[in-house]
Amino acid sequence: MRFSINIPNFGDFADARTVARVAAAAEQEGWDALFLWDHVVHDKEIRRGQPFGDPWMLLTAAALATSTLKIGTLVTAVPRRRPEHLARQVATLDALSGGRVIFGAGLGGPIEDEFGSFGEPTDPVVLAEHLDESLRLLDRYWSGNPVDHDGKHYQVRDVTLRPATVQQPRPPVWLAAVWPNRRPVRRAARWDGIAPLFKNATHGVAPAAQDVRDVVSYARKHGAGEKFEFVVGGATPADPARARDLIAPLAEAGATWWDERQLITTSDLDRLEPTLRRISQGPPRGVD
Repeated sequence: MRFSINIPNFGDFADARTVARVAAAAEQEGWDALFLWDHVVHDKEIRRGQPFGDPWMLLTAAALATSTLKIGTLVTAVPRRRPEHLARQVATLDALSGGRVIFGAGLGGPIEDEFGSFGEPTDPVVLAEHLDESLRLLDRYWSGNPVDHDGKHYQVRDVTLRPATVQQPRPPVWLAAVWPNRRPVRRAARWDGIAPLFKNATHGVAPAAQDVRDVVSYARKHGAGEKFEFVVGGATPADPARARDLIAPLAEAGATWWDERQLITTSDLDRLEPTLRRISQGPPRGVD
Protein backbone atom coordinates (compact mmCIF):
# COMPACT_ATOMS: atom_id res chain seq x y z
CA MET A 1 0.00 0.00 0.00
CA ARG A 2 1.29 3.45 -0.91
CA PHE A 3 0.05 6.79 0.36
CA SER A 4 -0.61 10.16 -1.26
CA ILE A 5 -1.85 13.61 -0.32
CA ASN A 6 -4.65 15.10 -2.44
CA ILE A 7 -5.31 18.85 -2.70
CA PRO A 8 -7.43 21.07 -4.98
CA ASN A 9 -5.91 23.73 -7.24
CA PHE A 10 -7.94 26.54 -5.67
CA GLY A 11 -8.14 28.40 -2.37
CA ASP A 12 -4.84 28.37 -0.48
CA PHE A 13 -3.45 25.93 -3.04
CA ALA A 14 -3.78 28.33 -5.96
CA ASP A 15 -0.36 29.67 -4.86
CA ALA A 16 2.60 27.72 -6.27
CA ARG A 17 4.74 28.53 -3.21
CA THR A 18 2.09 27.00 -0.97
CA VAL A 19 1.97 23.84 -3.07
CA ALA A 20 5.78 23.63 -2.92
CA ARG A 21 5.56 23.84 0.87
CA VAL A 22 2.98 21.05 0.95
CA ALA A 23 5.11 18.88 -1.35
CA ALA A 24 8.26 19.36 0.71
CA ALA A 25 6.41 18.53 3.93
CA ALA A 26 4.84 15.41 2.38
CA GLU A 27 8.21 14.14 1.19
CA GLN A 28 9.81 14.80 4.57
CA GLU A 29 7.05 12.94 6.43
CA GLY A 30 7.28 9.86 4.20
CA TRP A 31 4.27 10.23 1.91
CA ASP A 32 4.69 8.67 -1.53
CA ALA A 33 2.92 11.19 -3.78
CA LEU A 34 1.12 14.51 -4.07
CA PHE A 35 -1.89 14.83 -6.38
CA LEU A 36 -3.65 18.01 -7.51
CA TRP A 37 -7.05 18.68 -9.02
CA ASP A 38 -7.41 20.27 -12.45
CA HIS A 39 -10.26 22.80 -12.48
CA VAL A 40 -10.91 26.16 -14.12
CA VAL A 41 -14.00 27.21 -12.16
CA HIS A 42 -15.15 23.95 -10.49
CA ASP A 43 -18.68 24.60 -9.14
CA LYS A 44 -19.31 28.27 -9.91
CA GLU A 45 -22.00 28.66 -7.28
CA ILE A 46 -19.69 27.43 -4.52
CA ARG A 47 -16.27 28.60 -5.74
CA ARG A 48 -17.14 31.98 -7.23
CA GLY A 49 -14.46 34.53 -6.33
CA GLN A 50 -11.87 31.96 -5.24
CA PRO A 51 -8.40 31.98 -6.81
CA PHE A 52 -7.40 29.03 -8.98
CA GLY A 53 -3.91 27.95 -10.05
CA ASP A 54 -2.83 26.14 -13.20
CA PRO A 55 -2.06 22.56 -12.08
CA TRP A 56 1.03 22.21 -14.26
CA MET A 57 2.58 25.38 -12.84
CA LEU A 58 1.71 24.21 -9.33
CA LEU A 59 3.22 20.78 -9.97
CA THR A 60 6.38 22.41 -11.35
CA ALA A 61 6.79 24.14 -7.99
CA ALA A 62 6.22 20.81 -6.24
CA ALA A 63 8.83 19.11 -8.42
CA LEU A 64 11.44 21.77 -7.67
CA ALA A 65 10.80 21.46 -3.92
CA THR A 66 11.25 17.67 -3.81
CA SER A 67 13.47 14.88 -5.07
CA THR A 68 11.60 11.57 -4.55
CA LEU A 69 7.91 12.43 -4.19
CA LYS A 70 5.67 11.27 -7.03
CA ILE A 71 3.55 14.10 -8.44
CA GLY A 72 0.55 14.31 -10.72
CA THR A 73 -3.07 15.19 -11.29
CA LEU A 74 -6.19 13.47 -10.02
CA VAL A 75 -7.41 14.15 -12.53
CA THR A 76 -6.62 16.12 -15.68
CA ALA A 77 -9.75 17.05 -17.61
CA VAL A 78 -8.31 15.77 -20.89
CA PRO A 79 -11.18 16.87 -23.21
CA ARG A 80 -10.56 20.51 -22.17
CA ARG A 81 -6.99 20.39 -23.50
CA ARG A 82 -5.29 20.02 -26.84
CA PRO A 83 -3.40 16.71 -26.74
CA GLU A 84 -0.21 18.15 -28.28
CA HIS A 85 -0.02 20.89 -25.63
CA LEU A 86 -0.78 18.42 -22.86
CA ALA A 87 1.88 16.05 -24.14
CA ARG A 88 4.46 18.86 -23.96
CA GLN A 89 3.44 19.84 -20.42
CA VAL A 90 3.64 16.29 -19.08
CA ALA A 91 6.93 15.53 -20.83
CA THR A 92 8.47 18.76 -19.52
CA LEU A 93 7.37 18.00 -15.95
CA ASP A 94 8.55 14.41 -16.25
CA ALA A 95 12.00 15.64 -17.31
CA LEU A 96 12.14 18.28 -14.58
CA SER A 97 11.15 15.78 -11.89
CA GLY A 98 13.44 13.00 -13.11
CA GLY A 99 10.58 10.71 -14.07
CA ARG A 100 8.21 11.18 -11.12
CA VAL A 101 4.98 12.06 -12.94
CA ILE A 102 1.77 10.06 -12.63
CA PHE A 103 -0.84 11.18 -15.15
CA GLY A 104 -4.41 11.00 -13.91
CA ALA A 105 -7.02 11.50 -16.62
CA GLY A 106 -10.76 11.81 -16.93
CA LEU A 107 -13.64 13.72 -18.51
CA GLY A 108 -13.58 16.53 -15.97
CA GLY A 109 -16.51 18.22 -14.30
CA PRO A 110 -18.87 19.68 -13.31
CA ILE A 111 -19.50 19.58 -17.05
CA GLU A 112 -21.92 22.51 -17.30
CA ASP A 113 -19.61 24.81 -15.35
CA GLU A 114 -16.22 23.60 -16.58
CA PHE A 115 -17.19 23.17 -20.24
CA GLY A 116 -20.50 24.91 -20.85
CA SER A 117 -19.23 28.17 -19.36
CA PHE A 118 -16.76 28.45 -22.24
CA GLY A 119 -18.95 27.26 -25.10
CA GLU A 120 -17.37 23.79 -25.12
CA PRO A 121 -19.32 20.59 -25.81
CA THR A 122 -21.22 19.26 -22.80
CA ASP A 123 -22.38 15.91 -24.18
CA PRO A 124 -20.60 13.23 -22.06
CA VAL A 125 -20.49 10.89 -25.06
CA VAL A 126 -18.60 13.48 -27.12
CA LEU A 127 -16.27 14.24 -24.21
CA ALA A 128 -15.57 10.53 -23.79
CA GLU A 129 -14.67 10.32 -27.49
CA HIS A 130 -12.21 13.19 -27.03
CA LEU A 131 -10.74 11.49 -23.96
CA ASP A 132 -10.15 8.16 -25.70
CA GLU A 133 -8.69 9.70 -28.84
CA SER A 134 -6.48 12.08 -26.84
CA LEU A 135 -5.12 9.26 -24.69
CA ARG A 136 -4.10 7.32 -27.77
CA LEU A 137 -2.34 10.40 -29.12
CA LEU A 138 -0.60 11.16 -25.83
CA ASP A 139 0.74 7.62 -25.70
CA ARG A 140 2.26 8.06 -29.15
CA TYR A 141 3.53 11.61 -28.57
CA TRP A 142 5.36 10.58 -25.39
CA SER A 143 7.29 7.90 -27.30
CA GLY A 144 9.22 10.53 -29.24
CA ASN A 145 8.38 8.72 -32.49
CA PRO A 146 6.73 10.27 -35.57
CA VAL A 147 2.95 10.56 -35.36
CA ASP A 148 0.38 10.64 -38.15
CA HIS A 149 -3.24 10.44 -37.10
CA ASP A 150 -6.59 10.86 -38.83
CA GLY A 151 -9.28 10.61 -36.17
CA LYS A 152 -12.79 11.81 -35.54
CA HIS A 153 -11.70 14.82 -33.49
CA TYR A 154 -7.96 15.26 -34.16
CA GLN A 155 -5.72 15.18 -37.23
CA VAL A 156 -1.93 15.06 -37.04
CA ARG A 157 0.48 15.23 -39.97
CA ASP A 158 4.10 14.11 -39.61
CA VAL A 159 4.75 15.35 -36.05
CA THR A 160 7.51 14.21 -33.70
CA LEU A 161 7.45 15.67 -30.20
CA ARG A 162 10.82 15.62 -28.45
CA PRO A 163 12.06 14.98 -25.90
CA ALA A 164 10.15 11.84 -25.12
CA THR A 165 9.07 11.39 -21.55
CA VAL A 166 11.77 10.18 -19.15
CA GLN A 167 9.54 7.30 -18.17
CA GLN A 168 9.13 4.85 -21.02
CA PRO A 169 6.99 3.66 -22.65
CA ARG A 170 5.10 6.48 -20.84
CA PRO A 171 4.33 7.88 -17.41
CA PRO A 172 1.72 5.80 -15.57
CA VAL A 173 -1.78 6.68 -16.76
CA TRP A 174 -4.57 6.35 -14.21
CA LEU A 175 -8.19 6.88 -15.24
CA ALA A 176 -11.02 8.30 -13.20
CA ALA A 177 -14.33 6.49 -12.85
CA VAL A 178 -17.51 6.73 -10.83
CA TRP A 179 -18.62 3.32 -9.64
CA PRO A 180 -20.95 1.56 -10.41
CA ASN A 181 -20.63 2.99 -13.96
CA ARG A 182 -18.96 0.20 -15.93
CA ARG A 183 -17.68 1.88 -19.10
CA PRO A 184 -15.06 4.11 -17.36
CA VAL A 185 -13.70 1.04 -15.57
CA ARG A 186 -13.32 -0.80 -18.87
CA ARG A 187 -11.48 2.25 -20.22
CA ALA A 188 -9.16 2.34 -17.22
CA ALA A 189 -8.37 -1.37 -17.53
CA ARG A 190 -6.60 -0.63 -20.82
CA TRP A 191 -4.12 1.66 -19.04
CA ASP A 192 -2.16 1.54 -15.78
CA GLY A 193 -4.55 2.29 -12.96
CA ILE A 194 -7.92 3.54 -11.79
CA ALA A 195 -8.93 6.20 -9.27
CA PRO A 196 -12.63 5.53 -8.73
CA LEU A 197 -15.12 7.68 -6.90
CA PHE A 198 -18.26 6.05 -5.56
CA LYS A 199 -21.84 7.23 -5.84
CA ASN A 200 -22.48 6.21 -2.22
CA ALA A 201 -19.31 7.83 -0.78
CA THR A 202 -18.59 11.49 -1.45
CA HIS A 203 -15.06 12.87 -1.89
CA GLY A 204 -13.28 12.45 1.46
CA VAL A 205 -15.37 9.48 2.61
CA ALA A 206 -13.74 6.06 2.47
CA PRO A 207 -15.60 3.61 0.21
CA ALA A 208 -17.01 0.31 1.39
CA ALA A 209 -14.65 -2.63 1.05
CA GLN A 210 -17.22 -4.53 -1.02
CA ASP A 211 -17.42 -1.68 -3.52
CA VAL A 212 -13.63 -1.70 -3.86
CA ARG A 213 -13.70 -5.47 -4.30
CA ASP A 214 -16.30 -5.10 -7.06
CA VAL A 215 -14.22 -2.51 -8.93
CA VAL A 216 -11.10 -4.66 -8.68
CA SER A 217 -12.93 -7.75 -9.89
CA TYR A 218 -14.54 -5.94 -12.82
CA ALA A 219 -11.27 -4.27 -13.89
CA ARG A 220 -9.40 -7.57 -13.71
CA LYS A 221 -12.10 -9.22 -15.80
CA HIS A 222 -11.57 -6.55 -18.48
CA GLY A 223 -7.81 -6.69 -18.76
CA ALA A 224 -6.22 -4.96 -15.75
CA GLY A 225 -2.86 -6.64 -15.19
CA GLU A 226 -0.85 -7.56 -12.10
CA LYS A 227 0.85 -4.14 -11.88
CA PHE A 228 -2.40 -2.23 -12.30
CA GLU A 229 -3.01 0.33 -9.51
CA PHE A 230 -6.27 0.73 -7.60
CA VAL A 231 -6.42 4.14 -5.92
CA VAL A 232 -9.01 4.86 -3.24
CA GLY A 233 -9.14 7.63 -0.69
CA GLY A 234 -10.79 9.56 2.06
CA ALA A 235 -10.04 11.33 5.32
CA THR A 236 -8.46 9.09 7.96
CA PRO A 237 -8.70 9.55 11.73
CA ALA A 238 -5.76 11.23 13.48
CA ASP A 239 -5.15 8.10 15.56
CA PRO A 240 -2.78 5.81 13.57
CA ALA A 241 -4.40 2.59 14.81
CA ARG A 242 -7.87 3.76 13.80
CA ALA A 243 -6.53 4.93 10.43
CA ARG A 244 -5.02 1.51 9.80
CA ASP A 245 -8.30 -0.15 10.81
CA LEU A 246 -10.08 1.99 8.22
CA ILE A 247 -7.66 1.26 5.39
CA ALA A 248 -6.78 -2.41 6.02
CA PRO A 249 -10.08 -3.84 4.68
CA LEU A 250 -9.68 -1.73 1.51
CA ALA A 251 -6.15 -3.05 0.98
CA GLU A 252 -7.45 -6.56 1.50
CA ALA A 253 -10.12 -5.83 -1.13
CA GLY A 254 -7.38 -4.95 -3.63
CA ALA A 255 -6.62 -1.23 -3.21
CA THR A 256 -2.93 -0.46 -3.78
CA TRP A 257 -2.92 3.29 -2.98
CA TRP A 258 -4.59 5.31 -0.24
CA ASP A 259 -5.16 8.93 -1.28
CA GLU A 260 -5.60 11.17 1.77
CA ARG A 261 -8.34 13.75 1.09
CA GLN A 262 -10.21 16.38 3.03
CA LEU A 263 -14.00 16.13 3.03
CA ILE A 264 -15.36 18.12 0.09
CA THR A 265 -18.17 19.43 2.30
CA THR A 266 -15.87 21.15 4.82
CA SER A 267 -14.02 24.46 4.74
CA ASP A 268 -10.77 22.53 5.32
CA LEU A 269 -10.82 21.28 1.73
CA ASP A 270 -8.75 24.13 0.29
CA ARG A 271 -6.93 25.36 3.41
CA LEU A 272 -3.23 24.92 4.06
CA GLU A 273 -3.04 24.49 7.83
CA PRO A 274 -5.36 21.47 8.18
CA THR A 275 -3.51 19.80 5.32
CA LEU A 276 -0.12 20.41 6.92
CA ARG A 277 -1.40 19.02 10.23
CA ARG A 278 -2.49 15.81 8.52
CA ILE A 279 0.76 15.54 6.59
CA SER A 280 2.77 15.93 9.80
CA GLN A 281 1.04 12.91 11.32
CA GLY A 282 2.52 10.78 8.53
CA PRO A 283 0.95 8.07 6.39
CA PRO A 284 -0.70 5.14 8.19
CA ARG A 285 2.02 2.62 7.44
CA GLY A 286 1.73 -1.01 8.38
CA VAL A 287 -1.21 -1.77 6.07
CA ASP A 288 -0.49 -4.74 3.78
